[in-house]
Amino acid sequence: MPSLTALTQFGPLTIYEDDGAIVRLEWDGNGGDETPLLIEAARQLRAYDAGELHDFDLPLRVAGSDFQRAVCAQMSAIPFGDTVTYGDIAKALNQSAQAVGSACGGNPIPVIIPCHRVMGAKGLTGFSGKGGVETKVALLRHEGAGGFLI
Repeated sequence: MPSLTALTQFGPLTIYEDDGAIVRLEWDGNGGDETPLLIEAARQLRAYDAGELHDFDLPLRVAGSDFQRAVCAQMSAIPFGDTVTYGDIAKALNQSAQAVGSACGGNPIPVIIPCHRVMGAKGLTGFSGKGGVETKVALLRHEGAGGFLI
């Protein structure tokens, strides 16, 4: 599967493409393919990192259940600099907050699908990306997101 790594302040982010869509993002530095889509995805990640981009415009394909895709769609709708709770998404999807938390943790395309913008009812919670909650805090600070507890 073609992949390309973009260097950011959050670490090297490797983007994976399959059949014309971004399907995964991981914290590592192993990607070296240069397809037009991966070049554009890396450009957008670097622009986000530089504070010049707030909304990604890339074709995405989320593997998993209908519920996983629905949670990812809800997360994608969270504006730059805003946060919502697992409970907010759960209410919108008529599901439990715990199920939403699991789906957020299974987000295959973090940063681009902003799972870091989802909080627990009492504030800051974990993060499945490299660096855990410290990376989540760094992403939120980068976006100027308020209303979370450190």
